[in-house]
Amino acid sequence: MAVAVAAMAAALVRAIYFTPAERLQGLAQKIFYVHVPSAWVAFLAFGLTAIAGGVWLFIKDPRLDRFAESSAEVGVIFTTGVLVSGPLWGKPIWGAWWVWDARLTSTLFLWFLFLGYLVLRSAVDEREARARYSAVVGILGALLIPFIHLSVYLFRTQHPTPVVANTAGIQMPGVMVATLFLSLGAFTLLYIALVRQRMALAAERDALLDASTAES
Repeated sequence: MAVAVAAMAAALVRAIYFTPAERLQGLAQKIFYVHVPSAWVAFLAFGLTAIAGGVWLFIKDPRLDRFAESSAEVGVIFTTGVLVSGPLWGKPIWGAWWVWDARLTSTLFLWFLFLGYLVLRSAVDEREARARYSAVVGILGALLIPFIHLSVYLFRTQHPTPVVANTAGIQMPGVMVATLFLSLGAFTLLYIALVRQRMALAAERDALLDASTAES
């Protein structure tokens, strides 16, 4: 966790003090270095949730279910970051806090889907049934991720197309690209640290439940 926090601090300091402001958007564009890494980690978290759930359906390893649960929970946190940072960036650029375009609306829907995933987990007591239902919901929810990524190409939308993962090549100065990749690495480290801690809590919870069941 200490490494992740240090990397986050380094990324934010570089973004604020050592990366120039974008010529047209000004200082508001610096939210980019929080918004995009948050989206990357959210998609990573939900994608891994789906993979872990899918593998659990075949081998029934409880560690996979704990990982899926932890990753989904952290993914919801980062998606919340996306939904908060997006309007903060959009207001000075678009003149509106929110527009119901395809990418924004589908990202909000993804957030609701995985919030429902967590509610489902809390509502089902039987461990294997909970893992099975959650795996199915996680897989179905993750199918929305490619749609969100492609939505700016499939629909007319105010959301800009990618400036790095673009068929036309990278459309940013090198110093901004370096800051972006530093932020992506820092946010990914934070995701790993949070999931590890959340999995440790889940393992302790399951051990206590097993001990309580054995005593009764």
